[in-house]
Amino acid sequence: MALTCYLDAFSGISGDMTVGALADAGADQNAIATAVSSLNAGATVSFEKVKRGGIGATKYRVAAEETRKHRHLPHIVKMIEGAELSPRAKQNAIAVFRKLGEAEAEVHQVPIEKVHFHEVGAADSIADIVGACVALDALDVDALVCSPVNVGSGTVNTEHGVLPVPAPATALLLRGAPVYSQGPTFELTTPTGAAIAATLAQRFGTLPPMKIARTGHGAGDREFPGQANVLRVILGEPTGAQEALSVSVIEANIDDSNPQVLAYATERLFEAGALDVTLQPIVMKKGRSGNLLRVIARPEDRESLAQIVFQETSTLGLRIYSAERRVQARTWTEVATPYGKVRVKIAGEGAYAPEYEDCRKLALASGVALKQVIAEANFAYLNQSR
Repeated sequence: MALTCYLDAFSGISGDMTVGALADAGADQNAIATAVSSLNAGATVSFEKVKRGGIGATKYRVAAEETRKHRHLPHIVKMIEGAELSPRAKQNAIAVFRKLGEAEAEVHQVPIEKVHFHEVGAADSIADIVGACVALDALDVDALVCSPVNVGSGTVNTEHGVLPVPAPATALLLRGAPVYSQGPTFELTTPTGAAIAATLAQRFGTLPPMKIARTGHGAGDREFPGQANVLRVILGEPTGAQEALSVSVIEANIDDSNPQVLAYATERLFEAGALDVTLQPIVMKKGRSGNLLRVIARPEDRESLAQIVFQETSTLGLRIYSAERRVQARTWTEVATPYGKVRVKIAGEGAYAPEYEDCRKLALASGVALKQVIAEANFAYLNQSR
């Protein structure tokens, strides 16, 4: 049975925490160890039951030979291709390293083929990424969703010196994802963890609707006072219900735009993927009439839609905040009217509505009033549903 996996990164995410959490949730530890051994990277792995903040968790440990040898992406890809992994695990592991390589290349302004992977290319990090991909495959995870990511704060020591948290590569990898900083002054999210989430997660946001099958906790290295240093995974069977979804709300007060310009901006926002766009008349300072433009967007579309607002309206500033959207599950049916076929949207509790665009096209084609086409569609649906 294919499962949905939710990465709850309330205390950050790293490669070893990811593998530990998936193993804690039931991924075959022997399969992970065998896969890592087949890489011939000089690494062996083990699993240990520990506690972090009073929560039982699994600590994934990698023992590797001390070396200062740097690896390039082509070498790492060759290692993965030659290992004893399933095709999906190989594909995912290579994709994660490629994403990581792109971020490092952008940070250091060099071609991706010339990126030295330093800590990330070391045997332990290769074992982390491959271990995570093998564990997801072993659990038959079909969809991966990640929570907003706690990146931590402060500084981190790297081969390039002391850098601010999040490290440059981590920040690039999480570009467009919801992040925040809370808790200890420490690097909670590593480039490896960010690469796994950024590459394999279909989206970032709230817990998707599911029937929970199992949970697991992967331990970080340190014990933090007042906060469990764990990554939680929740696995379950998708229910198909459309319940609580995380959205971004974009707002602007506009008092000096032509109404036709605002109407055009609304059309462009819908075309670009906005979930909803509204214009509300308001009275602004000094009695000026204006409009409140409000856009409801998927978190991943937030920046592109914000740019459209700047491009197509006269506003100089926006308000952006997160909200939770609840919608009922909906189904579609088709009814026949004297003017043609019309799709009807049906909500979970029985409410229904003919599709406007279908009715509009039939009204234009037939020359009858739009309200007549809508009435016929309603009549046809009621007759069909008896």
